[in-house]
Amino acid sequence: MKNKLIIYVLALAVFLIGTIEYIITGVIEMIAVDLRVSTSEAGLLVTVFALAAAIVAPILIALTINMDRKKLLMAALSVFIVSNGLMLVNLSYETLLWVRIIQGVSGGIATVVAMAVATRLVEKERRGNAIGIILMGLSSSLVLGVPAGTFFSEMFGWRVLFILIGIISVLPLFIIYKKVPAIREEEAVTLRMQLSILKDSKIVTALAITLFYIGGYSTLFTYITPFLQAASSLSITEISGVLFLAGICSFIGSKVGGQLADTKGSKFTICIGLLLQGAMLLLFTLAGVNIIVLILVLMIFMLATWSISPAQQLFLVTLVPRNPDIALSVNTSFIQFGFALGSGLGGLVISRTSVLNLNWVGLAAVSVALLLAILLFKKMSSGIGTSTVTKEKY
Repeated sequence: MKNKLIIYVLALAVFLIGTIEYIITGVIEMIAVDLRVSTSEAGLLVTVFALAAAIVAPILIALTINMDRKKLLMAALSVFIVSNGLMLVNLSYETLLWVRIIQGVSGGIATVVAMAVATRLVEKERRGNAIGIILMGLSSSLVLGVPAGTFFSEMFGWRVLFILIGIISVLPLFIIYKKVPAIREEEAVTLRMQLSILKDSKIVTALAITLFYIGGYSTLFTYITPFLQAASSLSITEISGVLFLAGICSFIGSKVGGQLADTKGSKFTICIGLLLQGAMLLLFTLAGVNIIVLILVLMIFMLATWSISPAQQLFLVTLVPRNPDIALSVNTSFIQFGFALGSGLGGLVISRTSVLNLNWVGLAAVSVALLLAILLFKKMSSGIGTSTVTKEKY
């Protein structure tokens, strides 16, 4: 594969962005205490990041479609670095919300453009592999970034972590400046083109599945640290170890989900993943029984959730075979909407009831996703408005 080193540098940039997005789940209690806000208010730092990445980033990408992709990527990374550097100042909670919005916009743009740039730097038959490496950087932020960041924050403070990631991000920015050539899109993909696929009811239903299963996941996982503290006697250091195991399971889940989608079909993989995800959310009610049971349920929950993602993306590609990039771009927005939905619902649950009730709200969201999947696949199997492409094993 050509430019393999540069592809991994782009993956590093996405890894750092992913760590900044997800790290709140590991240090949410620290932030709440430091800023003197409630846990649910601290959870809004996840919500605004996700909404900014879901809404503002795609609009700016569409508006800058004729801009050199290298320049856009460098601009987004530069803003991302500066936003992390702002942690040097003792920011108020309200100001920090605006910083998270800036991080969501810049990080969202950089992630999508990094994938686009990666496909331009490799052979045509290697484009899928290049995108896979970039996405591996994102999933690795859960495997390594969140647990390592949580442990680091416990020792040196969460603000120092943000500053450190900002400094490290200068490295991929410099290499991109030196090694990546000027790149312009071969065919403009406007915001109108992205929104046009929403006229298809099958695609809208598929995107709703993404929204609800990610929402169900995020409802619990955004507040996983206080949940584990309430359900067990684990310390922050021990929780960082549990999060490391959870991250490994998410990585394995992505691999298994992709392989299962290729062999058994995306519909089968999506349904099995949703069933397992819902079952584990139900079993979280046994959290107080035994710490081993709690950790095991969490591991299977992560495996199930992340196995759905590659199958869901493959399914969407089969629905829009002529414009797969558009389908995946819109799906990325709905993933971020799901994170915003889940963190918002979770915050409401914590503020009004108990953190131990999060799994029930998550279960409700996943149940909606499973119901939509069953109805959609049944409709497609009956041949109602279905193309020959989608009648295959997918």
